[in-house]
Amino acid sequence: MRSQRKILDATLGLIASEGFGGVNIAAAAQAAGVTRQTVYSNFGSREDLVSQAMADLLLRATNGLRSRLAEIDDVAEYVVELFVVGRAVVRNDPILARLVRIEPGNPIFDADMLARAKPIAHELLRPLIKLDPTIAPHLDDIAQIGIRLGLSVVLFDDPDIESDEDLRRLIARWVVPALSLTPR
Repeated sequence: MRSQRKILDATLGLIASEGFGGVNIAAAAQAAGVTRQTVYSNFGSREDLVSQAMADLLLRATNGLRSRLAEIDDVAEYVVELFVVGRAVVRNDPILARLVRIEPGNPIFDADMLARAKPIAHELLRPLIKLDPTIAPHLDDIAQIGIRLGLSVVLFDDPDIESDEDLRRLIARWVVPALSLTPR
C-alpha cells in the first residue's frame, strides 16, 4: 500500500510538471523510488497508472464536495450540486484542470475512459440510493449520463453557463427532468 501511494503521488507530480505525455512507467518508478516492476505489478499499464492517479486525486479533491452533498436530502438538488461543485473542483485544481487540455496521454481521450470513470461516478452517486431507493436499478444509466454530461460541462466551458447559478439553472431545467428526478 505504501508503494502504491508513493507511485500515485509521483505520477501526479509528473503530470503537474510534465503533463500527461511526460508520464511513463520508467519515469513514475524513478520519481517514486521504486522499480518498474513494482509499478507494473501495482498498476499493469501506463493508462491504468494515469487513470488511477487521476481517480485518486479526484476522490481526494471531492472531499469538500462530499461534505456539501451530504447535507442535501433531495435527489434533484444532489444531482444539480454534483455538476456545479464538480466543475469547480476541476477548475480549481491545477492537475485536474489539465484534463481540459488536448495533450498527448490525456486519459479523457483513452478508449477505456468511460469504464474507468464508472467506479468514480458510482461512488459519487451512491448516496442517491439512500435518498430514493427506486434509483438503485438505474444507477448505472445515471452514471453513464452523468459522466458524459459532466465531461461536456468541463471540456466545453461556455460563457452562457459561466456562473454556478447559470449551471444550476441549466441542469435543473434539462438534466433533472431527463433523469426523471423530481425536486421536492
